[in-house]
Amino acid sequence: MKVLVLGNGGREHALAWKLAQGERVSQVFVAPGNGGTARDPLLKNIPITDVKALADFAEAEKIALTVVGPEAYLAAGVVDEFRARGLRIFGPTKAAAQLESSKAFAKDFMKRHGIPTAAYEVFSDAAAAHAYVDAQGAPIVIKADGLAAGKGVVVATSLEQAHEAIDWILADNKLGVVHNEGGARVVIEQFLSGEEASFIVLCDGKNVVSLATSQDHKRLLDGDEGPNTGGMGAYSPAPVVTPNVHAKAMHEIIMPTIQGMARDGIPFTGFLYAGLMIDEHGQPRTVEFNTRMGDPETQPIMMRLKSDLLEVLLQATDGTLDQVELQWDRRVALGVVMAAHGYPLSPRKGDAITGLPADAEDAMVFHAGTAEVDGQLQTSGGRVLCVTALGESVRKAQQLAYDSLVNIQFEGKQFRRDIGHRAVKR
Repeated sequence: MKVLVLGNGGREHALAWKLAQGERVSQVFVAPGNGGTARDPLLKNIPITDVKALADFAEAEKIALTVVGPEAYLAAGVVDEFRARGLRIFGPTKAAAQLESSKAFAKDFMKRHGIPTAAYEVFSDAAAAHAYVDAQGAPIVIKADGLAAGKGVVVATSLEQAHEAIDWILADNKLGVVHNEGGARVVIEQFLSGEEASFIVLCDGKNVVSLATSQDHKRLLDGDEGPNTGGMGAYSPAPVVTPNVHAKAMHEIIMPTIQGMARDGIPFTGFLYAGLMIDEHGQPRTVEFNTRMGDPETQPIMMRLKSDLLEVLLQATDGTLDQVELQWDRRVALGVVMAAHGYPLSPRKGDAITGLPADAEDAMVFHAGTAEVDGQLQTSGGRVLCVTALGESVRKAQQLAYDSLVNIQFEGKQFRRDIGHRAVKR
């Protein structure tokens, strides 16, 4: 079978790498792919990004399954286009993807269906937003309504930061938000305290299978300091998601979401990612929904998955996920993101990358913002690589990941030195 993965990041490299291990897989195409997928003999990059052209390619190549990586394709209606042509694709429709593409849609949906989340208000008028923040005080959370590649959220610890974030989103669009129809809107939320975890499930419209839990590190700098990013590293499993928290997340958040979407006439298929804030009493609340796999959570999760991903996703697209039980490596996986100079606001491109280690059973370098230019690997985006390792404990996985990146060089590289610090302390 031929498989197509849409996207060019670290998430897509990890998904394609895992799919290529499938017993019935003859070829994995990645559109458009990156420097890492270009170098893997089992993968083939296809320089296509247009939705209709991708569907044409899938028809011509008789692609058995297409897997959607990034949110932008979902918001552009790639699943609707493929399904209209009778092509098998795993992901939500454009309407269902609003759970991610519109923060306002997601918050209104959660309120309507009684799903635990933070109190909020939505504004398109900057003056009204500023007045609301002054009345509420800090800390407070400011979110862009549209897509912003993981960078559209500001956790403001001061009123000054909150006002600046409102202007960034509503006036200057400094965060590069793709605004929804009707123009720029901002969602202002109550600040939730606790520990955050990523809870990702597979959905077929009715049935749900949870993936291994994980925890992302959003802040740029050690000790969770600095600006929010798309994610500077992740590990799996997340100890904060105890069996009790897992049961609550499924019962109070995931299943009501799947059932609510079906009741609203928008059945949800694909990866559903609930960002959870877990308080000191073990009560999870929903920070946000993503309608695709997380990045960099995918990289450690795929390192731990022992099941044949193609067979699982074929059952997901058949609507038979109730027959699936996933098998996991009991070891911990941990990934450290190496980012470009100037990330997250103004990442530099074109720096030469050297010193990459060879792939190993327990250590992989997944590429994100890389490109091959005249045979040389260069940086081509904000998050460049995710160095991911398996170990018998968080500390051992951490040690191997950091040992594996020691010789990787590119000008201005940035990476955190404390990925996994919360789990190490437990």
